Amino acid sequence: MVRSMTGFGRCRETVDGLDVTVEVRAVNSRYFDCSVKISRAYSYLEERIKPYLQSKGISRGKLDVWIGVDVLDSGSVDILPDEGYLRGYLDALYVLRDRYGLRDDISVMTVARNPEVFQIKKPEEDIERDWAIVSSVLEKATEAFLSSREREGESLAADLREKLEEIKGTVDEIEVLSAADVSTYRERLATRIREALADNQISPDESRLLTECAIHADKVAVDEELVRLRTHFSAFEEILASGEPVGRKLDFLMQEMNREINTTGSKCNDAKIAQLVVAVKCCFEKIREQIQNLE
Repeated sequence: MVRSMTGFGRCRETVDGLDVTVEVRAVNSRYFDCSVKISRAYSYLEERIKPYLQSKGISRGKLDVWIGVDVLDSGSVDILPDEGYLRGYLDALYVLRDRYGLRDDISVMTVARNPEVFQIKKPEEDIERDWAIVSSVLEKATEAFLSSREREGESLAADLREKLEEIKGTVDEIEVLSAADVSTYRERLATRIREALADNQISPDESRLLTECAIHADKVAVDEELVRLRTHFSAFEEILASGEPVGRKLDFLMQEMNREINTTGSKCNDAKIAQLVVAVKCCFEKIREQIQNLE
């Protein structure tokens, strides 16, 4: 299944007194880059998120994962002031008030706006329970995320196949024109050589003349380049159908395809072929841009 690197998935559920919301979103990136934001009281679960996502086959993209956990049943949670931090925080406020003559509006509510003044204590044995709850919601959000990636990936794959078929038709035209160009080039070269020899009153050796013309005509032939190009086309389709991450492989393959079409353009002298080569290169660039969106 071809996947895009961009996607979004969200799930919210209430499980065993916890209201859990998970959002997973991603944009393009050459590597796997995962950033996790989770409610501070459950930060100990953060280190499990990245391995979990990788186990689901996510290998590329810049992922942002947001996990909000609200406790609906606070019976098992103790929220207490952090005495050491609170004393230092209040002392700093008093210094601001006295040193700079600020209005004294220090109150419980203004101090409570700083979440660092509280300690949230949960029983240690709840860690595995909390992970089971959070991961169950994370799983559904990840499934939605992967589904969105797959939908966009299939659309991109269809567009790539369409462009590839267009290029194949253009390459067929180049092949026909190239064969005619080689034949014309051989005849033109032979004529020029005969004329040059005649001007110097030299009789041409027809056998040697034909051999030399064939050698030079072979230098402008692009049969090998077109054969390799069609081989790359087949490899392109096989990679798309492989069901594995395809972005890097297709990117490397496009470099080889560009090399072959560039060589074709440099060898051919026909103006029409040159136009077709430019058209192929333009289409290759569009394909390359699309590939940057694939995982």
